[in-house]
Amino acid sequence: MSETTTALPVVVIGAGPAGLAAAAHLVDRDIEPLVLEAGPVAGTAVREWSHVRLFSRWGEVVDPAAEKLLAPTGWVKPAEDTYPSGGDWAARYLQPLADALGDRVRYAARVTGVSRTGRDRIVDADRDAQPFVVHYENADGREQRVLARAVIDASGTWSLPSPAGGSGLKALGEKAAADRITYRVPDLKDLAVRARYAGKRTAVIGSGASAFTALAYLADLAKADDGTGTHATWILRRGISGSTFGGGEADQLPARGALGLAAKAAVDGGYADAVTGFRTDAFERDGDGRLLLVGEDGRRLDAVDEVIVLTGFRPDLSFLDELRLGLDERLQAPVELAPLIDPNQHSCGTVYPHGVNELSHPEKDVYLVGMKSYGRAPTFLAMTGYEQVRSIAAHLAGDRESAERVELTLPETGVCGGAGLFDEPEAAEQSGGGCCAAPATLTIGAPATASVSSGGC
Repeated sequence: MSETTTALPVVVIGAGPAGLAAAAHLVDRDIEPLVLEAGPVAGTAVREWSHVRLFSRWGEVVDPAAEKLLAPTGWVKPAEDTYPSGGDWAARYLQPLADALGDRVRYAARVTGVSRTGRDRIVDADRDAQPFVVHYENADGREQRVLARAVIDASGTWSLPSPAGGSGLKALGEKAAADRITYRVPDLKDLAVRARYAGKRTAVIGSGASAFTALAYLADLAKADDGTGTHATWILRRGISGSTFGGGEADQLPARGALGLAAKAAVDGGYADAVTGFRTDAFERDGDGRLLLVGEDGRRLDAVDEVIVLTGFRPDLSFLDELRLGLDERLQAPVELAPLIDPNQHSCGTVYPHGVNELSHPEKDVYLVGMKSYGRAPTFLAMTGYEQVRSIAAHLAGDRESAERVELTLPETGVCGGAGLFDEPEAAEQSGGGCCAAPATLTIGAPATASVSSGGC
């Protein structure tokens, strides 16, 4: 890389937790970052689930380099053992961090394409010596571009929720039923949203932390004076086993375990019915305009008023199409990282330490980090992203020893028997005794209020 190229900034796509942490680590290494954020403020995606509480504590969602950058501003770190909501995280950490970075963050800058200067995807000649060119649009549609020495894509997956259809495509009629479907955990403290679900029957499709959150919220609404008649139908593509509700008391993130117990309490308390082995194939309307869900096996469920689809997210790779990425064909994660996080094989929440080596691509100096690095894999923690960007910043600074000295210890979920067993719930139950197997029977106390973002922090 020429001296001219090394003088260019590192473009970071996204001013969320991983993107801003990447910028902080670059600044700490005397490398100039330029953060391009599509939204009008820092943490735009996080703010869209501002009502949801993380299952990680403050001490686990603040990056060390970011804290160092914030210290001179008079920023006061929240109590480490308390749990922030998405709104807290954005207002009390992400926005102050973006403010500390100053003009290094550009808002209303939606990236539309990334390539090598003068080189499209097929051209080999002198490719690695050329700087990156990043095209972006402002809120008014005005097009701009900037040159970069490297690109760190921390844009996440929030913008592309997975559909209800069991095939990975939208179910027939899903688009036409959009007026009664949401792909986010609803904010039931908002009076207008609350009225939409109060006294209604709602189908919740999904088996992860976001589905647990929705079930717990709907159960709380059913118990309230204004929620009489509220009921949930919980739709799972697999059967129920000892690991269905997470790690419970065995979870090293207590709030994450409590969340699964809250979902189980919703079912045990009669506020939700579970329908297992159901893959949605179509949405139909009854005579009253309510939705009928039809399964791939021909089963038809009772009509519901609303549907909450929480089947995960997928990365938007469209603006990276001119780059040579090495992505796993299933997860759409970097090929070296994918085997470490594949939910068909790994469900214990522990991830082998990884950094720049696992995140590199055939295209030199481009990295997908944070939630986007996991592609379609559902389990991700903020501290994973922070360690990723620390390693990458060290690599870009030429500190190979630090870049490869990746040290990451993640809390265990207390759950084995992952998504790869979704057709064999009995096998999941019998596979205990592995790394962190949960007991088949969970003892439930009072429903917990701790909840989690779709990003799994």
